[in-house]
Amino acid sequence: MKLIIGNKAYSSWSLRGWLACRQSGLGFEEVVVPMYDADWSRRRLQADLAPSAGRIPILWDGDAVVWDSLAIVDYLADKVGRERFWPANDAARAMARSMAAEMHSSFAALRREHSMNVRRVFPQRPLSPAVVADLTRIVELWAQARARFGGDGAFLFGGFGAADIMFAPVCSRIVGYQLPVSRFAQAYVDAIINHPWMQDWIAAAQEEEWVIEQYEHPAA
Repeated sequence: MKLIIGNKAYSSWSLRGWLACRQSGLGFEEVVVPMYDADWSRRRLQADLAPSAGRIPILWDGDAVVWDSLAIVDYLADKVGRERFWPANDAARAMARSMAAEMHSSFAALRREHSMNVRRVFPQRPLSPAVVADLTRIVELWAQARARFGGDGAFLFGGFGAADIMFAPVCSRIVGYQLPVSRFAQAYVDAIINHPWMQDWIAAAQEEEWVIEQYEHPAA
């Protein structure tokens, strides 16, 4: 398999696809494609990216091509067994899938006003009401998952899985922008950030030479 991703410093969707590949346990080639530089308009049309119209991450597995992070999760779960990604309990799995889907489609204010940048910690600043609402909903979801299905594990449904993959970039944003969350939520954030795969990603991001100025400053 080959996974094409964007800059590790900034690309939250690439992080999700990459974590999904790591979670699968399958071998894969990683190809980093710098985003939004002078050659991006040309590069996004190259053969490997054409099926997704330049959206990344994009996973190639022989002739099969999968883009969109949640689709990559589902594709890999089909290959290796859903138990690697989703809880075995029906009620827990239903909640995990719903949370992953909500993360996939929602929280536009948090995404817009606090773009991921794993190389920076920005000064604290007042949050917009829309971001407060997003954070409140996210922490409520985390609390419900942990209370109902977290057990003794450190992650949303005990062991690391698809729901954690989908929320991992949120944890990076909470750290990078010093966003205020409750004590239990901060413990979950710490567990995600300290996961060995996240540490690998963050370390690789520090070595990247590319800088995208729009992501180097908090949104006005």
